[in-house]
Amino acid sequence: MRLVLERFLVGMVGLIAFFFIILGVRWLVDPSASAIGLGLAPQAGLGLSSQVGDLSAFFLVTGLSILFALTSRNRLWYYPSVMLLLAAAIGRTIAWLFHGAAFAPLLIAFEIGVGLLLLLASKTLPKQE
Repeated sequence: MRLVLERFLVGMVGLIAFFFIILGVRWLVDPSASAIGLGLAPQAGLGLSSQVGDLSAFFLVTGLSILFALTSRNRLWYYPSVMLLLAAAIGRTIAWLFHGAAFAPLLIAFEIGVGLLLLLASKTLPKQE
């Protein structure tokens, strides 16, 4: 039974990694559509540079570090993704509480849920420290 659960967890975490990598590549290829998909106004000039650079980096580092964790079986590779996702959830909450941003409970729940799933994977899947 444990083997089935481990394989299910590997599959889920692998899909999440793929999802984030696709989002990162999409920011590099079609930033306008990516911005609209996140509820952002597409920018020009320095704003576009910041959107593409920062958001492609966020998604690519998140996805690639998960992929490195799965392939290397080293738990340390899960932690950058966990920190990025939980920091994003905290940032969204601060934006709502102090800056008048719209409350985004589904996005916050997704970020916290995936972060917790990755923590579970970091404790369950690796075979080395």
